[in-house]
Amino acid sequence: MAKIKAGIIGGAGYTGGELIRLLLLHPFAELAFVQSTSNGNKPLSAVHTDLLGETDLLFSENYNNDADVLFLCGGHDAARKFLTENNLPDNIAVIDLSQDFRHLDNNTIGGRTFVYGLPELNRDKIKASKSIANPGCFATCIELALLPLAAAGQLSGEIHVNATTGSTGAGQALSDTTHFSWRDSNLSVYKAFTHQHVKEITESLMSLQTSYNSKILFIPQRGNFTRGILASVYLDSKFDVAKLTELYKKYYAHHPFVRISPNEVDIKQVVNTNRCFLHIEKHGDKVLITSVIDNLLKGASGQAVQNMNLIFGFDEASGLQLKPSAF
Repeated sequence: MAKIKAGIIGGAGYTGGELIRLLLLHPFAELAFVQSTSNGNKPLSAVHTDLLGETDLLFSENYNNDADVLFLCGGHDAARKFLTENNLPDNIAVIDLSQDFRHLDNNTIGGRTFVYGLPELNRDKIKASKSIANPGCFATCIELALLPLAAAGQLSGEIHVNATTGSTGAGQALSDTTHFSWRDSNLSVYKAFTHQHVKEITESLMSLQTSYNSKILFIPQRGNFTRGILASVYLDSKFDVAKLTELYKKYYAHHPFVRISPNEVDIKQVVNTNRCFLHIEKHGDKVLITSVIDNLLKGASGQAVQNMNLIFGFDEASGLQLKPSAF
């Protein structure tokens, strides 16, 4: 099988670095170029130092259209700006890892309409599209905890979420809250009830259960670790654990990266993988779903490659059979 060519726009950050690692080892894709405005003509390993000896590629300063798929890894508004300034051929698939096109009220530009790229929700739509809006990391973790309930029409009342993310979730730019001396041995809340991912979570759940109109009360936290997200999600449910487990296993039966665990889950089980592990328990009338993912893989670059696989007809798990470092 001839390999497709992949290009990365904005490849110097965390998501770009993870994409490079995945694509260098992908059986059906080759890395055509990695663009970085600030690192043009430098070796990739000058920025992503773990790539020393893995590739001789240099960062390119400019975009070229010698690619079958483009991954856009810029910050907020960067993807919209790039697509406005560059008239891409329709045959080039675009997978945007920013939030520019995730919402139904802003998912179009030019002749492109972006599909929300959560495979466990929109697999068939992704297969038929050339424009994918990769979900947010918190959104992915929380949506995977709730999709089976929404699909069964079982969301009722307020949904409460407490979720903690590693420092890589804040990106590579320096700030007071990513400084080692502040973050280490520390924990803090931010954007309580106002986090930008609440909108895409709500839209995803309502695409399965249109009648759901209650609040999602989300408390995000900054963790003192590097990568991973643990989300604790609870709401009212009349089902017992056995019924809920049956519901979740049926929904995810044909999705390769989501597993239901009978035991409590932790971040180390999924870090460095494209997996999501879920654990379900009941406390009175409340169901508690614990969800764990790697924010840079299932929450970003791994999911982007998963979407690429679907677009081009590869096995969904191609290049993503990754083992966690559990100790």
